[in-house]
Amino acid sequence: MPTSPTPVRFGVIGVNHNHIYEMTELLRHAGGELVGFYAAEDDLAAAYVERIPGAQRLRSEAEILEDPSIQFVATAAISDERGPLGIRAMRAGKDVVSDKPAFTSLDVLADARRIQRETGRIYSVDFGERLRNRAMIKAGELVAAGAVGRVLQTIGMGPHRLNAHTRPAWYPFSRERNGGILTDIGSHQADHFLFFTGSTTAEVVASQVGNLAHPERPEFEDFGDALVRGNRGTGYFRVDWFTPDGLAAWGDGRLTILGTDGFIEVRKNIDIAGRPGASHVFLVDQRTTTYVDCADVELPHFRLLLDDVRNRTETSMPQAHAFLAAELALRAELQAQRIPSNPAPALA
Repeated sequence: MPTSPTPVRFGVIGVNHNHIYEMTELLRHAGGELVGFYAAEDDLAAAYVERIPGAQRLRSEAEILEDPSIQFVATAAISDERGPLGIRAMRAGKDVVSDKPAFTSLDVLADARRIQRETGRIYSVDFGERLRNRAMIKAGELVAAGAVGRVLQTIGMGPHRLNAHTRPAWYPFSRERNGGILTDIGSHQADHFLFFTGSTTAEVVASQVGNLAHPERPEFEDFGDALVRGNRGTGYFRVDWFTPDGLAAWGDGRLTILGTDGFIEVRKNIDIAGRPGASHVFLVDQRTTTYVDCADVELPHFRLLLDDVRNRTETSMPQAHAFLAAELALRAELQAQRIPSNPAPALA
């Protein structure tokens, strides 16, 4: 009989974003053994233990980084703390998975690239809107099988509901702490574009950001979009914090993948035409239009990631892709023109 793979012992440092709950659960389901977690904040630590029964709170980051039995570190710390933490973890001989955005500055990204080359450790980024969405996994399978021919362009829409009263001050209101809207939720879109076009180099053609409706929060960017070009295709994406309360999901996230022989539309979270649940794929080719059921699609990323930790491989995500997606989002933010917050007077 085949034997189960050896569990990968991992620790969690930083539980500031609730993505860490699903990241932890998927790692455990994939064969990870949670040794313990470190959170400086008592309230966040209590919430983590409630969601992850049996999790042991450790007294310091060093208890994880200095434990030679721990192979792997997961983090959803405050965004500008993730890159420096990942660098410390790699220097300590650990592989890393960070919630997005993994970096809020090009300088820290450059340091991470250098340390990753020197240490040979894995620095993965949890682009959850692709890696934890069954419809996006299915779309990737269809594209790989040639269902729409050669991919020419992606168009991504990443709307989010703000729920401002539930948010901490750093997210998403502090540009300094979370990097701005294109760095943050735009990183999902950069990942989508690179993955589905297969681009290994990319540039920002144009981008813009603005605070269009929240003057009481001057650092906040509630809208951003970007036009990008890679060596295997082009892309456009828009991200915003304007999902209305009437929608039965946190955002009507969509991705259109245009190919030479058809197109795919992914509706990640909801089908407003009426189909229940999330993860909807529509495929249009030269013969017909098809709705693709994604209910039984596996989410393989964390299983493959732990295999990579064991075997020193790159089956879950090429290292170059993780860094390039982060860089593309950062450059889109840095190059963005600012949209005036005061609209022009209406025409008479």
